[in-house]
Amino acid sequence: MAGHSKWANIQHRKGRQDAARSKLFSKLSKEITVAAKMGDPDPEKNPRLRLAVKEAKSQSVPKDVIERAIKKSAAGEGDDYEEIRYEGYGPNGVAVIVEAMTDNRNRTASTVRSTFTKNGGNLGETGSVGFMFDRKGEVAYQVDIGDADTVMMAAIEAGAEDVESTEEGHLIYCADSDLHEVSGALEAELGESESTKLVWKPTTTTELDLEGMQKLMKLVDALEDDDDVQRVTTNFEASDEVMNQL
Repeated sequence: MAGHSKWANIQHRKGRQDAARSKLFSKLSKEITVAAKMGDPDPEKNPRLRLAVKEAKSQSVPKDVIERAIKKSAAGEGDDYEEIRYEGYGPNGVAVIVEAMTDNRNRTASTVRSTFTKNGGNLGETGSVGFMFDRKGEVAYQVDIGDADTVMMAAIEAGAEDVESTEEGHLIYCADSDLHEVSGALEAELGESESTKLVWKPTTTTELDLEGMQKLMKLVDALEDDDDVQRVTTNFEASDEVMNQL
């Protein structure tokens, strides 16, 4: 999918802005606290916590912030959070999955619904767009880690299912249940990854022009601006020309 890695880069650059960065740190810290609460506070014994800490480090979250988030779990913080997935359609029929972590289900549902409505979309029932995505593990490496063949061979040896190599970098996909093992094998071969996480990978996509992308980004930005929303995934497809115009 031409657009996805480029859009990740756009979001990554946007994340360098202080306000967005502070919000991102807060969301990553929340995930760490909840992951530690649900399992062992030692990342080496808790795969979900290990992934959360790894993702936080990849976004340059300071070590003391990570340690503080883990300690919060021991203090009972994170007890009230529940994970909810919302599904709906954005402008031009693009499928959208919103993953939230909230201590007030009614507040979050109301905000997510109104955000969809105000930005040309509509919230659907659970499962209304989920069939257009597969739950996968994703390991990202920078482009200079090696050429496509080198990364492909390492991915095959590690038990991965697919590799997408572009000028933006390498994305390696595996079954969601295999992410811990696959990422460990990849690190032994290729070194530390840029990020390791569970994602919703589109199986069908919707092509967008420049205007469609601008409308979609407005919706995604508004959703991500909500403190309860952890992650937003869409199934857009866009040409390199459109992405460059953005």
